[in-house]
Amino acid sequence: MIRAPVSRNTGVKIRTVLPFIPMKKLLFALVAVTAPLTFAAGEKIAVIPKGTTHSFWKSVEAGARQAGKELDAEIIWKGPLKEDDRAQQIGVVQQFVSSGVSAVVLAPLDDVALRGPVKSAAERKIPVVIFDSALKGEVGTDFVSFVATDNKRGGRLAGEELTRLLGGKGKVVLMRYAEGSASTLEREAGFLEVMKKNPGLTVIVENRYAGATVSTAQDAAMNLVDKLREADGIFASNESATQGMLLALRQTGLAGKKKFVGFDTSTTLLAAMNKGDIDALVAQNPKKMGYLAVVTAVRAVRGEKFEPVVDTGCVLVTKANQSTAEVKAVLGN
Repeated sequence: MIRAPVSRNTGVKIRTVLPFIPMKKLLFALVAVTAPLTFAAGEKIAVIPKGTTHSFWKSVEAGARQAGKELDAEIIWKGPLKEDDRAQQIGVVQQFVSSGVSAVVLAPLDDVALRGPVKSAAERKIPVVIFDSALKGEVGTDFVSFVATDNKRGGRLAGEELTRLLGGKGKVVLMRYAEGSASTLEREAGFLEVMKKNPGLTVIVENRYAGATVSTAQDAAMNLVDKLREADGIFASNESATQGMLLALRQTGLAGKKKFVGFDTSTTLLAAMNKGDIDALVAQNPKKMGYLAVVTAVRAVRGEKFEPVVDTGCVLVTKANQSTAEVKAVLGN
């Protein structure tokens, strides 16, 4: 057994002699040890989506990670599981701000509730890029940039296509997404603008919300079954609302019998359009959105020029035009 040396006050002084190391070699050794800490990978960019389950957010993540790889920035992707968990998203933002990330890229679940966490980031000199859905505040003051679809235009595209499909006459159901979600509120406002311009169209439902999941959207649509039977046309304002409405129409035997325009383009929704259960979809470019949001954040951190507002575009997709170059570019084909 090896025993540890015991210190005794014997009066004998023991001197440890270290080998002589020239100063030049000593400095070189210190630099070699500390270099990995000083010259670590690039900026840490926290990307916080509204949720993590929808196909839309998976495409956003792909774009964000591509930008991170190209710019040598570390992408930390974290968001709430469900798109109605404001408290969880607030907690995620606060966590990243406290940890001292280089920048935050945020798709706020609520255009008011997330103002406090964003303000705390600004107070710590952490640039915040808002993407996908607006936050109440001033670009350049409360956050550095806003990267998103022109959602009001997307809603107008949907309204114009449904008007065309109905020949300007008929009863319409609007399935909203969720209160406080700025992106979908803009889409719904754009859609209703078009409806109001066409006196032959009557919106018989405009105040029902699908909720955060496909399941809640399906339930909300089933609760409207009498109105759906009465309606000639339907618009749903995001991916989960569109898919939930689709399931309800199939469940009630109404799929393909009502003119139906949705928003977002998952594989499931595109397949339904090709089958004839959906007439048209408004497509965003989520991969481009994630990419440009991260590029903007990195430029802000590095003191480079960037745009305060970036429109990532949207396009109407139909069975007839889905193979065109414009649509394929948005769909990523």
